[in-house]
Amino acid sequence: MLTELNKLAAFIGQTPLIRLENDKANLFAKLEYNNFSGSSKDRAAFSIIYNGIRSGAINAGTTIIASSSGNLAIAAASICKRLHLKFIPVIDPNINKAYESLLNLISYRVVKVTKRDHTGGYLLTRIDTVNELYASTTNAFIADQYADPNNYKGYYGLGQEIVSSFDKLDYIFIAVSSSGAITGISKSVKQQRPGIRVVGVDVEGSVIFSKEGGKRYISGIGASKVPPIIENAIIDDVVIVSQLDLIRGCHELLDEQAIFAGASSGAVYLAAKNYVKYSQHTDEPTSLLIFPDKGHTYLDTIYDGDWVEQLAEKLQPAASAQ
Repeated sequence: MLTELNKLAAFIGQTPLIRLENDKANLFAKLEYNNFSGSSKDRAAFSIIYNGIRSGAINAGTTIIASSSGNLAIAAASICKRLHLKFIPVIDPNINKAYESLLNLISYRVVKVTKRDHTGGYLLTRIDTVNELYASTTNAFIADQYADPNNYKGYYGLGQEIVSSFDKLDYIFIAVSSSGAITGISKSVKQQRPGIRVVGVDVEGSVIFSKEGGKRYISGIGASKVPPIIENAIIDDVVIVSQLDLIRGCHELLDEQAIFAGASSGAVYLAAKNYVKYSQHTDEPTSLLIFPDKGHTYLDTIYDGDWVEQLAEKLQPAASAQ
């Protein structure tokens, strides 16, 4: 299996780097949606599964189980399909319809939870379900994107790509969820270039940087539990955007840069454009934005006018009543 995985490694990493149009700062974007299955999570899934096989925790008869309603599930399912391994993703109602359809197509089985946890999200319910499945399945392995250090170690390569691409870089803006990307990138980059500032971008309702959680209706960013691996991250600043501003960021990214990207990318783009710390620079700062995935899986949500209007009514009931 490692031989087959090594063949796959050629299609993960070395993603395109492009310059964005902006008259206030030098903005660059790393297009991580050019990885094998279409997102930056290919790096994490590959690292977790590779090291699981190498350690002997995964063999030809292993069933791999993971909590994910997004890119990690797609990445792991794609890799498992290639290796002829059974994969069971535990998903929730916030998953995009396209992702759910794809997972049903390429996974061994899909388990969907519908009960919200005490934070208003589904993450804790998903994790409980994963643990129940693990306990009841012979020869099982949990691809734990929240606690397995091999998640963030999978992004060391991305950190090296960043360092080798810039002589001068002031900021890196990275969205957080399982926090593998921000942890791996920050550790790798700051080991070589400690002056580069890492800015985490989160969404309202997430508890990663806030004590109070809330209902989130958009997958791909934020969490209702602080991922243990984020303790290893080196983060200089945090920007938290609202769910509606995140959507605005996605549309601005499409209108201004002709980049059709997912929720995390929209949040990162909005945060980077409006970052007030830019005013401290006498020269134009140079920033890198990590764009994890494309927007096609959000066509029925953040790119759907009716859905956005309904979400606005849910989030701003007082305003809609006037």
